[in-house]
Amino acid sequence: MSTASSTNHHRVMWTAVSLALTASLSYVLMAFNFLGVGDLQRDERPAGIILVAAAFYFLGGLLILLRNRWLLLFGAFINAMVILFFFNLYQGRPAVMFSPGGLVSKVAQILLEVALIYIIALTWKRESK
Repeated sequence: MSTASSTNHHRVMWTAVSLALTASLSYVLMAFNFLGVGDLQRDERPAGIILVAAAFYFLGGLLILLRNRWLLLFGAFINAMVILFFFNLYQGRPAVMFSPGGLVSKVAQILLEVALIYIIALTWKRESK
């Protein structure tokens, strides 16, 4: 692998880690009501589930550093499912989708998904040579 390609790979990997940590932080901020989530009532957003999501994004962000292809694939799959469930669940509630919490977390997660797919593709390309 060339030096430029290797540098780019490391840059994207660290970007992915930062995006996962940003998603984690956004969930923590939502749990403690520092980041709004539209018209969701308290019973629709239990703090326990939100904090578990934050913990998993934090752990997932750190696992990216291992560069294990199967962990990256699993993380990309789970992240895609979270995004799809969110859009499926709240498609009729624009106040939630376009709330600060919804936008910050989903933008970070969508960009994380792109970064993970890029890292996976580069890893696969490198291993096939």
